[in-house]
Amino acid sequence: MVSEALNTSPGRLYQRHTAGSPTDILAQLVVMAARHLDHIHAQLADAAQTAASTLTRVAAGKTQINSLGLLQNSATQIDILAARRADAVDRLREVIHAYRHVAAPDATAHPTHRPDLTPIRPSAADAPPVHSALGR
Repeated sequence: MVSEALNTSPGRLYQRHTAGSPTDILAQLVVMAARHLDHIHAQLADAAQTAASTLTRVAAGKTQINSLGLLQNSATQIDILAARRADAVDRLREVIHAYRHVAAPDATAHPTHRPDLTPIRPSAADAPPVHSALGR
């Protein structure tokens, strides 16, 4: 995701900015979010592979079926990991979006529509009150 969105590898983001600058800090957050997503994805893939192996052995008749359930806790674990992965994808998209705005302020003057990166907008309740000049 980082390579596609920013045209660079996560490791090279560190080399682009002055250490400690706001852009450098956001670059570090992008890298951390990408690593977190990779870690969760690996856990999800391992859990899915374990479940698939169990089901393959059952289908081939090479294992006994546990009366408490074939997948027992692994199905719940897979569901939790899938939800965590989806959340990690959302967080990475958000931090990439923030990085883009700080790293390339001129690009915000004419934003390009990117359906995969939806900007975060404040709700109407968070907006400042609008005062009308007509009532004066």
